Amino acid sequence: MTKGRKTTFDERIEIVSYCIANGKDYGATIKKYGVSYQQIYNWVRKYEKNGVDGLIDKRGKRKRLEEMNGIERLRAENKMLRAENKRKEMEIAILKKLQEIERRWG
Repeated sequence: MTKGRKTTFDERIEIVSYCIANGKDYGATIKKYGVSYQQIYNWVRKYEKNGVDGLIDKRGKRKRLEEMNGIERLRAENKMLRAENKRKEMEIAILKKLQEIERRWG
């Protein structure tokens, strides 16, 4: 079993093109490019469904605000407000602890 490796966008295009041109011969593609069967299979499926855009690695990338629909915007805003609320709760807890320490030593 070949272990997967990191690839660039151009490499993925080349690998998928080779695989499709050779009648989806995954074994030959694995030998030539040293990537796993699962990677090649997924890339071919994504390419067939979405074209070249399907091969873009979108992991870890956030959508811009303009690209979000109403529900996604509300979820993003909710997530930010929760994080801010948690930070403020931690700040209050620290201040209370500091006051308690000052009372003991003051």
